Amino acid sequence: MKLQAREIDIGTRTPTVLLNEGDAAEIGVHPLDRVEIEHDGRTVIGVVELTDELVDEGELAVTRPLGHIEGEVRVSIAPNPSSASFVRKKLDDIELEADEIEAIVTDIKYDRLTDAELSAFVTSVYTNGLSRAEIVDLTESMIAAGETMHWDGDPVADKHSIGGVAGNRVTPIVVSIVAAAGVTIPKTSSRAVTSAAGTADTVEVFCDVEFDIDEIREIVAETGGCMVWGGGVNLSPVDDKIIRVETPLSLDPPGQMIASVLSKKKSAGSTRVVIDIPYGEGAKVSSLDAAREMAEDFDRVGDALDMHVDCAITRGNQPVGTGIGCGLEARDVLAVLEGEGPEDLRQKSVSLAEMVLSACDCEDGAAQILDDGRALAKFREIVAAQDGDPDVTASDLPLGGHTATVEAPQAGLVGHANNRLVNETARRAGAPKDKGAGVDLAARVGDTVEEGAPLFTVYAETADKLDEAVQFARENHPLRVSGPDEALVERYT
Repeated sequence: MKLQAREIDIGTRTPTVLLNEGDAAEIGVHPLDRVEIEHDGRTVIGVVELTDELVDEGELAVTRPLGHIEGEVRVSIAPNPSSASFVRKKLDDIELEADEIEAIVTDIKYDRLTDAELSAFVTSVYTNGLSRAEIVDLTESMIAAGETMHWDGDPVADKHSIGGVAGNRVTPIVVSIVAAAGVTIPKTSSRAVTSAAGTADTVEVFCDVEFDIDEIREIVAETGGCMVWGGGVNLSPVDDKIIRVETPLSLDPPGQMIASVLSKKKSAGSTRVVIDIPYGEGAKVSSLDAAREMAEDFDRVGDALDMHVDCAITRGNQPVGTGIGCGLEARDVLAVLEGEGPEDLRQKSVSLAEMVLSACDCEDGAAQILDDGRALAKFREIVAAQDGDPDVTASDLPLGGHTATVEAPQAGLVGHANNRLVNETARRAGAPKDKGAGVDLAARVGDTVEEGAPLFTVYAETADKLDEAVQFARENHPLRVSGPDEALVERYT
């Protein structure tokens, strides 16, 4: 069927074709079917959406992912991509072959799968899991679908946490220690999905984090390390598209997580990687046995990719550090580098940095590098290379002007902290978008508190967000004190 084509911008990544319902009926297609469009000697395939308002009979509108198409075109029914049948196969809990996984990844890369089909793939992995062979095949296919970085010499180090623990902002400290020891560590990090801040969100308080690959190479050549946002470069881009589908339901299936992490580390040129796997109530991994199983999978998949992977299994039953939110976490990072700050954040950072240095056969001690100021100097050097202020002080860091202190309803023991609820309180206060928003903990699990003693302070940049965060905290109790369950008391300042 011949139609007149024009471009339309409806803000979608999917290669979409808008058809009038009458023309669609004549062609014989329905919403989410695919059509072939022949134009100027080339053929493209788009996903159908129907409308009688945006296009008239005899015309169609194409979105930008299909490229520039204008004028007369020939439209016909297109077959579904072969990978759609492989998605159905995985939904039936049948193990996929390497070429089938490669086909799925390729079609995700070029947006050939609809959001429904991509969601079905994520659901199949969440429900049925991935075998170790499937994880390896998925990781390798995701690496091949993007760019890769290469560095002179070996080792090239990296450190990654699977997440789920509020605060836990060890990465800027680890990178500074490792780079100060002379080990190359090109660290790419994520932004927050469900947490109050991702590493990239927190580092952005100090300096820019969005750079292309050539700029990253220059920063690393100058300083030995970097702390940049992974989404700014084309490393394992299919992973970002999968995460976009996982985010609304907070899905993070273990096999997909392992492929996600290691594909980005391999793409970044890393050869020695330390993975932090926190476990406990409220963390992504609930039990020690599950953490050990995940560590074994990371190790085996790393071997298949010719990467040395070490896993640290850590307690994740409460936040690490006192600040939850970009500016507050940045404050903790700077304090630890300056020889102060939360002791748990310092200890965990030193332990993970020691693991990285050991994996890289470096004899320098992580604690000594931190204590003698070399880590702080390296941090300021990296911040300057990433267009930040190397002389930044704690007073320069953002802090919301609206605050409320949540107090203990009775004397007793702080017996429980829920990472998810702490993160959600900070997010309702405005984190991570509002850099000064978040939660500052005054009490930790195991502390004995008196009635009316501060448990935490909420910071927000607007009064409305402060009210929403405090109301959420009152109803959900991110920190619980042993004794009768009474309403929290908030004091506004």
